[in-house]
Amino acid sequence: MNELEQRIANLEAVEAIKSLKFRYFAACDNKRPEQVRNCFADGEVDLRYGRIGDFRSADDMVAVFTRLACVEHIVEMHHAQNPCVTVHSPTEASAEWGLYYFMIDTNQQTATQLGGSYDDEYRCINGDWKITKSVFTLSSTLITELSEGLAKLVFAGRTAPSEIDDPNRQAG
Repeated sequence: MNELEQRIANLEAVEAIKSLKFRYFAACDNKRPEQVRNCFADGEVDLRYGRIGDFRSADDMVAVFTRLACVEHIVEMHHAQNPCVTVHSPTEASAEWGLYYFMIDTNQQTATQLGGSYDDEYRCINGDWKITKSVFTLSSTLITELSEGLAKLVFAGRTAPSEIDDPNRQAG
């Protein structure tokens, strides 16, 4: 492969990886667990999502996603930003992503805003890029309690105490 072909292949890989991450977030927001699962490689993966959990299998992560997020009273928005994608070879890549996340829990009448970053690794398998590693690092949390006409600050800072921000409470 000549230099121009390599540069074009790298650009195509970067765009495919960006599209993969955007599809992942859209599938999360639209509560489509099978589409979420399709974003990950089969077999062992390394997924570390803070309080949501650490997973060695995409199926295990999707089971928790389904229980916590695929319910009517949870409304989510994932916004990826500032992708820095590095192609290491025709089949290996990594990326850093910023995340702005907003969730409304209509049962608890709360709104949660998170900021953070993802460090991801990808593998191209049979022509399709898949996530093999994803580590989320939380950088900010804002939790508000909603009531008629008012919003009350519950927490503002980096990481809310688990008694305030327990993902398992939203499943109920």
